[in-house]
This record gives sequence, structure tokens and C-alpha cells, in this order.
Amino acid sequence: MKKIKLEILGISYSQSQSGAYALIFGESGKKRRLPIIIGSFEAQAIAIELEKMKPSRPLTHDLFKNFATTFNISINEVIIYKFSEGIFFAKLVCFDGVKEIEIDSRTSDAVAIAVRFKCPIYTYENILNAAGIVMQEGDEPIDTETHTEKKEAGKTAGPTDQYSNMTLKELEKKLMEAIDAEAYEKASVIRDEINKRKRKK
Repeated sequence: MKKIKLEILGISYSQSQSGAYALIFGESGKKRRLPIIIGSFEAQAIAIELEKMKPSRPLTHDLFKNFATTFNISINEVIIYKFSEGIFFAKLVCFDGVKEIEIDSRTSDAVAIAVRFKCPIYTYENILNAAGIVMQEGDEPIDTETHTEKKEAGKTAGPTDQYSNMTLKELEKKLMEAIDAEAYEKASVIRDEINKRKRKK
């Protein structure tokens, strides 16, 4: 079965499940999107890697990567191979230098590991047909820079007044404090404000 490469386009608050997030994939070079609902911990684990944040201590997925690379195990690819009763199934395709082994995984964990190994993520046509969405002209675009979507028409994701009034130096200090406290959602908002300031220079 032919594999279809996916790209991570963003992470947004889920409008259907309280406390959950929607991980948005895009079919490489095309308009189809594949939204997958994930938990807040996994969303943060994916977001901090995409945002290039460095926690003071390794998170669970960082530990997995460190463990694997210490024993010369690489992750060649992640495949979202099944969609059944609203649940996505994924597997890690691992290589130890001699043989290739497939390991079953929750999709959210597989993606968090994939972004750390910088390996490709694939799915199959039948899954995109069953759970994919085709973006039409005029549909609300995903903000791939901040990994968020506009939650409601007319509202944009942006920094709070609290952060917009701070100096760049104060923001950088607050960012480090948030990362050290593992407050990654807060850190993401601060990082967005820092990036906005730097683009204006």
C-alpha cells in the first residue's frame, strides 16, 4: 500500500473536547488535512520541540530519544496505519543497525518522538479518505508559525496585554522561568511575542 507523507501544520485547542488539542496534519503538497485529537501533555511535548524550547530536565519523549540513541537505535519513520471507531493507530519503524522493527504506539506519542528524531510521518489513502478534510478556497488558514489556529471568527491568537507591555529582555527572562516551571503553554505565548518583536526590527 502506498504511503502518503504528512506535514505537521499546527496545534489548536479542540472545539469538540474540553482540555484536548487538535493536531493538524497536511498531505504534503496538497489540500487535504488530517486532524487528530490529542491530550494536553502530548500537545505540549510536540509544541516545545517544534518551538525549539529546551526544558531544564528531559521530558518523557526526550528520555525515550536519549535512551534509543544511546543504544544506537534510530526511528526511520512513523506510520499512522489504522483508523477505527474514531481512534488512530500508529507505529514506530525502528532500526538498530541490523534489522528493522515496528513498535505499536499511540499516535500522539509517535508524533512527539518523530519530531525529536526528525523522521517522516506517513499515512495511507484509506485513512485520509475516512478522516481527512479537503480545504476549500476561503477556509481559515492555520498559523504554522505559532502552531495555533484562530479559535473563533474575528478573534486572533496573540499575546496578552501583560506580555505586550514588557521589554524584550523581560520577556526572555519570563520565557526561561516558564520553561523551568514546565509551563509550556505560557512559554509558547511568550515565545510568540518575542518572535513578533524580532520580526519588527
